[in-house]
Amino acid sequence: MTARTIRTVAAAVTAATLLAGATACSTPSDSKGGGTEALVVGIANEPETLNPLLGFGKDGNSKIFEGLLRHDAGMRLVPALAAALPKVSDDGRTYTYPLRRGVNFSDGEPLTADDVVFTYQTILDKKTNNPSKGELDAIESVRAKGDDTVVFTLKYPYAAFAERTVLPIAPEHAAGGQNVNTGPFNTAPVGTGPYMLTHWSKGEKISFKANPHYWGGTPKVKKLTMAIIKDDDMRATRLRSGDLDGAILPPNLAKTFAKDKSKRTITAKTTDFRAVTLPTDNEVTGDTAVRRALDLAVDRRAMVDAILEGAGTEAYGPVPGGSRWFAKGTERAHDLAQAQRILDEAGWKPGEDGVREKDGQPAAFTLWYPSGDKLRQEHALAFAADAKKAGIKATVQSGTWEVIEPRMKKDAVLAGGGNPADPDFDLYNLLHSALAGDGFNNMARYANPDVDRALEEGRRSGDQAERKRAYDTVQRELEDDPGYVFLTHVDHRYVMRDAWDGPSTQVEPHDHGLGAGPWWDVEDWAPKR
Repeated sequence: MTARTIRTVAAAVTAATLLAGATACSTPSDSKGGGTEALVVGIANEPETLNPLLGFGKDGNSKIFEGLLRHDAGMRLVPALAAALPKVSDDGRTYTYPLRRGVNFSDGEPLTADDVVFTYQTILDKKTNNPSKGELDAIESVRAKGDDTVVFTLKYPYAAFAERTVLPIAPEHAAGGQNVNTGPFNTAPVGTGPYMLTHWSKGEKISFKANPHYWGGTPKVKKLTMAIIKDDDMRATRLRSGDLDGAILPPNLAKTFAKDKSKRTITAKTTDFRAVTLPTDNEVTGDTAVRRALDLAVDRRAMVDAILEGAGTEAYGPVPGGSRWFAKGTERAHDLAQAQRILDEAGWKPGEDGVREKDGQPAAFTLWYPSGDKLRQEHALAFAADAKKAGIKATVQSGTWEVIEPRMKKDAVLAGGGNPADPDFDLYNLLHSALAGDGFNNMARYANPDVDRALEEGRRSGDQAERKRAYDTVQRELEDDPGYVFLTHVDHRYVMRDAWDGPSTQVEPHDHGLGAGPWWDVEDWAPKR
């Protein structure tokens, strides 16, 4: 059996600013790039931890670790550490997973069912600082049945549960017996994946080497380096100079490599959206009339054409128009005249400076985007220009997330998100009122009882038709009562040195990391001959 036929879950390590030392990871014969047995890629975000017990790789994206299941190229669930897909009870509340035999962790210790139980129980422990533990709320218990079988019992039928078992498994012998939040495992992870961590310079790079004992076969790409480069222009510069073998780039920068015959441009379809949060605690954006007007005032098509250069689609909610979960008929045309009428009827009257006001309150608010992100900057400026035509002033500012996060209660943010695995993963966290103000969940503090009910129905029903009706309800409510103005769904563009056989793409999430690039299955690549 080849490594390709048995490969396991691909990975996501994110990142952002390559220093000159990154080329030290090149092969001795290669002062630029990574050579044929090494790969250096530039990506845009950095994980806070490499510990899956604290949330790393929760969607299956980890080169160091693997889950019970993984996604193949078509985003279908297939076995990884499990020997087969789970057996599900008739009532939808019991999932039984047989484990693959002969799998060892990178330190040589065997994988057992106890490691799976340890992983899930630790994440669910109240003392564990995992911000995503709510995604496992459906679990009532998890137990080992011998060494090679794991049984999950759910509190209620959760339609997307199998998708949640791509979560990476940590070894109890290495991660147990310590403070999960501060212990040594956080910087010295041990997993079953195709790669092992060799070095992590925060803010600079994360380096890996191939796991020679990997059960799926030793990868031919022996060294893997994730260069941490937040700034889009800097990634392009480093790629052009030869310091990188590949990078994610916005369309306008990717096209500058079109004549470089040594490189190839790869486009990946995604569920990645860009949207403006409209905080309900803000005196202006908290007005439903303002939100509805902004939703109609934006010219989404112009953004796709001018900002994305056609590499994307208009967004009317988190669910892309091409998805089977999209509610047809919820598309909104650009209608500035209707936006102005809505504002007029709601009492927002034009002022002398062109900015509307109501009861002495100017129709003005601040819109933040993260520094260095050209796509978000361009979306923010385009949104502000469209809002101005309706008589609403959005002052665009940039900052780090440390600056932006404390201001999200009152200020708007050019946000992003998207997960192709199941609509519950995006919609629930983005819109349920129980998560209002919970970190980056429900950033707009949106509250709509009809939406809450539909979200609960969508995640608890095992009937696909019932789920579709529930998520259609959510999307139609967003049309009448928007908490966000969704702008575009962004195709991801990558430029790669054309030196390997194997690079391909999945339908990608919002994440711009290792598992979401053409290098998602790098363990299966081979150098071109």
